[in-house]
Amino acid sequence: MVKIQRTQVLLLAYQSFGIVFGDLSISPIYVYKCTFSGRLHHYQSEDVIFGAFSLIFWTFTLLPLFKYVFVMLSADDNGEGGIFALYSLLCRHARFGLLPNHQAADEELSTYHNLGSGRHRNIPPSPFKRFLQKQKKTRMSLLLFVLFGASMVIVNGVLTPAISVLSSIEGLRVQAQNLHESMVVVIACGVLVGLFVLQHRGTHRVAFIFAPIIIVWLLSIASIGIYNIIEWNPRVYQALSPYYIYKFFRNTGRDGWISLGGILLCITGSEAMFEERGHFSAASIRVAFSCVTYPCLLLQYMGQAAFLSKNFSSVPRSFYASIPDPLFWPVFVMSTLAAIVASQAVISATFSIVKQCHALGCFPRVKVAPTSRWIQGRIFIPEINWILMVLSLAVTVGFQNTTLIGNAYGIACMTATFATTWLMSLVICFVWHKNLILALLFLLVFGSVEVFYLSSSYMKIPWGGWFPLGLSIVFTVVMYVWHYGTRQKYLYDLQNKVPMKWILTLGPSLGIGRAPGIGIIYTELVTGVPVMFSHFVTNLPAVHQVIIFVSAKTVSVPYVPHKERYLIGRIGPKSYNLYRCIIRYGYKDVHKEGDDFENTLVMSIAEFIQLEAEGSGTSDGFVDGRMAVVRKSEGFGTRLVTSTSRYANSGESSSSSSTTVSSTKSATLRNLQSTYEQESPQLIQRQPVLFKLPDSGYKDSRVEKELLELVEAKHAGVAYIIGHSRVKAKRNSSFLKKFVVDVLYSFLRKNCRAPAVTLHIPHISLIEVGLNYHV
Repeated sequence: MVKIQRTQVLLLAYQSFGIVFGDLSISPIYVYKCTFSGRLHHYQSEDVIFGAFSLIFWTFTLLPLFKYVFVMLSADDNGEGGIFALYSLLCRHARFGLLPNHQAADEELSTYHNLGSGRHRNIPPSPFKRFLQKQKKTRMSLLLFVLFGASMVIVNGVLTPAISVLSSIEGLRVQAQNLHESMVVVIACGVLVGLFVLQHRGTHRVAFIFAPIIIVWLLSIASIGIYNIIEWNPRVYQALSPYYIYKFFRNTGRDGWISLGGILLCITGSEAMFEERGHFSAASIRVAFSCVTYPCLLLQYMGQAAFLSKNFSSVPRSFYASIPDPLFWPVFVMSTLAAIVASQAVISATFSIVKQCHALGCFPRVKVAPTSRWIQGRIFIPEINWILMVLSLAVTVGFQNTTLIGNAYGIACMTATFATTWLMSLVICFVWHKNLILALLFLLVFGSVEVFYLSSSYMKIPWGGWFPLGLSIVFTVVMYVWHYGTRQKYLYDLQNKVPMKWILTLGPSLGIGRAPGIGIIYTELVTGVPVMFSHFVTNLPAVHQVIIFVSAKTVSVPYVPHKERYLIGRIGPKSYNLYRCIIRYGYKDVHKEGDDFENTLVMSIAEFIQLEAEGSGTSDGFVDGRMAVVRKSEGFGTRLVTSTSRYANSGESSSSSSTTVSSTKSATLRNLQSTYEQESPQLIQRQPVLFKLPDSGYKDSRVEKELLELVEAKHAGVAYIIGHSRVKAKRNSSFLKKFVVDVLYSFLRKNCRAPAVTLHIPHISLIEVGLNYHV
């Protein structure tokens, strides 16, 4: 058993190289160049070179090794990492979240309180924690802080491809001295366009070569580093002493402090070890980093320092200049491939962070498509892909210089790292329930180093540093405006929901005719009846035989087990045929377009009816009853018999002794439907499913009658009813609120994906109800 576990760890460690360590391993190409690009170039001495390497060594040891490998990898959310994993832990266990549709039933999820060994969930909250929970402004500030950190991660998705590809292509100028800089930019742009254009095909087909590319790259640069140490300056090992850091700042002063913006580039990509925690175990990442990545990169940095201590004039092209001539072209090809792999990994991570923002209601609706059947979480977002491509090309063409892009890149990476440090200190205090002193110690040790680097990198705002700040502010404003508008719309629905007394006074017919079929009404409310329903029944003369209020919500957990996803309840007495279904997703769950939602929903309703009759689910018959998790029953799927039949939509029943129901649609309606489907080839055609009651029958005749009505309604047809809303600020609102709601939020709503598209609702069955919201 132990041998199998070790084999799994080694296999995952091997696979992690292509996804986790690509960005980190490409840094040696441009670190020394960016460090000595300013006035530090005039300090041509061995002590300065050794001091720069000493800074790289201790920075690389303190942050990636001690902070991420030893500490951060333990702060997972059900195995997931990243900035939203930390925020999710704080939302669940410290009540710092702002999600308005939280339910007590969410806390019964098996993944809700899973904190691993050594965690305690029944510890009473501290006075400081209770104070923060009551302060809405504090929780809002925390959300803004998280969104700003997430924006910096998105900016990394713009800058990483630009700096990685451009820095690798610049190696051509070492061999071709007459090659103009603009030609290098053109070649880099061609590689970038190809990289982003191929994203939609999914890189999982060639992902198996990613790990070998990075491993060969790391071993190659480590070997070159050892050669340079022996060939040029074996005494470089002395720079491992922190005394050389003192000598560095003593000799360079303020210029040395400003150069830290280049030093910090050696740790860019460290955040990926935590962000990709969900795809690889902590042990595998620790093994891969400690045994291969860490020593290989340090040997390369040490070798470059040994080379530069004797060839200081080669600083502008230090990496390629330090390569022995016979090995130049093989290393150049490997560097280009490694840059592409590193860019691909960061682009995929950007898709993931946007997906998480969208799931938590902080990003406009976008299309999220899974790219791999076997690797969970691998997705593609077309809109974000093209935005990243345009911005990366703009950065490459606009800056045309690795140093300027490095200034921007350093600010983005260090700001995201600093945000993670602050959130981790909150997790230590409020989630792990450790002593406040321990949380402050973590913040002091790692945060002080990061602030020191941030202060240096922010000095370079006029020289490229303005780009990540400006772009991250734009992304933060977009995400906060979307969150604010969505939250205000939800609160409006909550305040104007229909009272249950109004439903009860209508009677079983709801005061109007009941047409055959199922009406699925999408609403964000998890309790009560939405105002859209009253608007619908007061403007149309009929309502469907069975009404199901469906609410798709996100819970602050990464994944919701499928068996716990559906919560079913009843609205009003049984004769009303009104049900409520809450579908719970995690912030990393992907809504797959091919999911057979209709049939699963009917099966879940049938399961709830049986559980209610058996006493497993309770309902008082007059108000919203307690929601039942229908998937927990072992008998799920046996309440109704399903069979795939070509007669399901034609009104004919297949030969079977089971109770069957034919369609109530007229021949004219069926012909119209088939004609519409033939004219709409973009619709996903699924093989129709025929529902039947089992031969064994039911002991309770009322259950059998209710299930028969459900099957009749399903065969009559399903209609999806959603709100087509127009959100406006109230007349007495402030100018700022009117600008945010009427201009920014309205612009985002008009230019993002429609709700029916993101919910994968077939257009043939869609009914939209117009509503005006005055928030």
